[in-house]
Amino acid sequence: MELNRRTVIAGAAAAGIAATTLGSGTAQAASASSGGRKPVKEYFGTLADGTKVHRWSLENGGTRLKVLSYGGIIQSLEIPDRHGRYANVSLGYDDLDSYVKGTTYFGATIGRYGNRIAKGQFTLDGTKYQLSVNDGVNSLHGGKQGFNTKVWHIEPFASGPDVGLHLYYTSVDGEMGYPGTLKTKVTFTLNRHGDWRIDYRATTDRPTIVNLTNHTYYNLAGEGSGSIYDHELWLAAGRFTPTDAGLIPTGELAKVKGTPFDFTHPKPIGRDIRIGHPQLVTAKGYDHNFVLDKGVTARPEHVVTLRDPGSGRTLKILTDQPGVQFYSGNFLDGTLVGQSGHTYRQGDGLALETQHFPDSPNEPKFPSTVLRPGQTYRTTTIHRFSA
Repeated sequence: MELNRRTVIAGAAAAGIAATTLGSGTAQAASASSGGRKPVKEYFGTLADGTKVHRWSLENGGTRLKVLSYGGIIQSLEIPDRHGRYANVSLGYDDLDSYVKGTTYFGATIGRYGNRIAKGQFTLDGTKYQLSVNDGVNSLHGGKQGFNTKVWHIEPFASGPDVGLHLYYTSVDGEMGYPGTLKTKVTFTLNRHGDWRIDYRATTDRPTIVNLTNHTYYNLAGEGSGSIYDHELWLAAGRFTPTDAGLIPTGELAKVKGTPFDFTHPKPIGRDIRIGHPQLVTAKGYDHNFVLDKGVTARPEHVVTLRDPGSGRTLKILTDQPGVQFYSGNFLDGTLVGQSGHTYRQGDGLALETQHFPDSPNEPKFPSTVLRPGQTYRTTTIHRFSA
């Protein structure tokens, strides 16, 4: 039987369960009903140019979140299991240098453009633009110095029972080859139920493209605990976008029925991942955009459920975006050491990135990512946890 989340949190507090948290080390039952603690700021490290990086910790409704000003990175995300025991369910590092040197985008805020753009090129209003290339011949996640490498200005807030952070970054005209000055605001909110909400906002002074997302790697059993292949995944997506050898969509919207890409009914991620389907061979697992049946919507709708049978932890994702990139951690190779002191190997974490489709600036059949002066880019994704 799946327990109500509030019951789990209250039980954890009653038992006085200890965990790595915001100073006290114990579960906080009060946060589930009376609002979370005021976000706490602490020094995390210094970049080579002397810029200081800080870590913000916030807690509400039993969810604990730690965010770095560098890259807008989710460094830690702690939620309880069915017995109220906390674990960090996001992959990441203990030190700043590992994030600076890393190429995995652990927990990062991604921009200007999440995912890949073929050959780093696109044409807008008759002008061809060349972007920074950092994934073979393609541009990935905004280029060599995307938003994941920037130091964001952060302002904490408390609004009624909610607590959170406003993150600000201004990308100047021409940065990484993108046209227009893009003023970006990303808001992380924890509500009294422990939901983690992300609101993305952006404006521009010239026509440009934008596709913002978050790149948290999840392991609901706890980071460093092993693979996610026994996690059960449901996706409200009857189609996906096959890719070429460079992981650029071919333009086809292929049906998932009868293929390893069918998650329209919950199934373990590892059930079909070793099947020799050409798309799985090319990507070394799942690294594909799933076309959500709902399309673009005015409000976030439930499109993903991820569950770890062992701990009972469940993540539901709601979004207004038309796609989700499901990446099964195929390129984790055992050379990276996480916060638990364990190495991350293939399949030890997965990403579920809500988005517009990869290479959409070059594929007219895909939803547009063009933003023009006078418009505001708005999108919301909600992460809902239970046990």
